[in-house]
Amino acid sequence: MATSGHRSSQPLLSSILDTLGEEIVSGSQPEGHTFTLHDLSERFGISRTVAREAMRALEQLGLVSSSRRVGLKVLPQSEWNVFDHAIISWRLRTEEQRPAQLASLRELRDAIEPTAARLAAVNATKEQARRLCELADQIVELAGQDAGNSDAFQEADLEFHALMLEASGNEMFVALTPPIMDIMSGRALYGIMPDDPHVDTMQIHVDLAQAIASGNADAAEDASRRLLRGVNDFMEM
Repeated sequence: MATSGHRSSQPLLSSILDTLGEEIVSGSQPEGHTFTLHDLSERFGISRTVAREAMRALEQLGLVSSSRRVGLKVLPQSEWNVFDHAIISWRLRTEEQRPAQLASLRELRDAIEPTAARLAAVNATKEQARRLCELADQIVELAGQDAGNSDAFQEADLEFHALMLEASGNEMFVALTPPIMDIMSGRALYGIMPDDPHVDTMQIHVDLAQAIASGNADAAEDASRRLLRGVNDFMEM
């Protein structure tokens, strides 16, 4: 019975966290603002146990600190776990944070992917290289059909870049896959990705995949940089 009760509280807890998380990252609950477990219980009509779970989740994300004397205190952005998917999602949802979050994700991607491409040219397996070439062809074909915001295009593009990070063989690059995927998903969700992405730019996926497949590290890194420049040029972020 206890397990069933725990499971039933999860949707409610997630909803409360979404509300509080967005309020904190948007600044509607500013740095230094304080509230208590009692405040949470009263506001959301929840038990003290669920309020405490919410407090712990917010603490783990670096959004608040807690003390017996003060209660919960909203922390500055410098304390946030900025790589956590929940925080990235909340920042993308809020107009106040979206431009800065997109810029930070773009800069992260620009810094990581060219080196990952170089490493993938050295470390990719034959199967990974083959799949990258397949996905690159699919991306170009869909771009030519003005399907830049289609599910098929998004899935192929996400798989291509996630696979390239995996093929790099660098476990720390692989760990950065979720935030890099967040910018690629976010650009479609928030109307940044055009329906007709430049086919010439999308064609660079083919150059990149072929460079990785042939083991040409210099060409792979160059193609990645050209691709990112092209994408950044036709998307207004």
